[in-house]
Amino acid sequence: MARSLSNMVHKGIATSTHFRLKLASGFGFHQGLKFSTRITGDSDTHEDFRPTSNLQDSGITVQDVVMQDVKENQVMLYIKGTTDAPRCGFSALAVKVLQQYKVPISARNILEDPQLKEGVKAFSNWPTFPQIFIKGEFIGGSDIVLNMHQNGQLKDLLNDIDADSDKAK
Repeated sequence: MARSLSNMVHKGIATSTHFRLKLASGFGFHQGLKFSTRITGDSDTHEDFRPTSNLQDSGITVQDVVMQDVKENQVMLYIKGTTDAPRCGFSALAVKVLQQYKVPISARNILEDPQLKEGVKAFSNWPTFPQIFIKGEFIGGSDIVLNMHQNGQLKDLLNDIDADSDKAK
C-alpha cells in the first residue's frame, strides 16, 4: 500500500479532489472513505481479532501444558509457525535439521498464544525461539541443534526414537 501511495504522490494523483491523504495524524481519506494507519492495542481491537488462549478458565497453567508436551513427545519444538510452514528462518532451520532423522516431531506455534510464548521462556529459562526439547530435556535453539547435527551428537541422541513411536502434531 505504501508503494502505491508513493506512486500516486509522484504522479500527482494524491493532490486531486478525489484523493486526500493525511497520514501524520494516523488517518487518511480516499474517495470520501476514512481509514486508519494506526495499529491499535488489544483494548481497542475487536474481540474477533484479539489473541485467544485455550487455557483461560480451564484451571490448567501454561507450565502444565509445557511440562506435559515435553514429557509426552520425544521431540518437541516451540517454534514460530508450524513444521509445514515455519514463520522464521531459525524455526525453519530447526525443523529441516530434525526432519532429516525421520523422527516424529511435535510442535506448537508460539505466535498463536502470547501466554504460551512467555510460559515456554520461563520453563526453559531461554529467551529466544525456536526451543527444542528431546526426550524431555531442553536442548536449545536452532544453532545448537545444527551444531549437534554437524558433529554427530544429534544422531546419537535420536537413534533410539522409533519413527512410528508417536504421531507428530
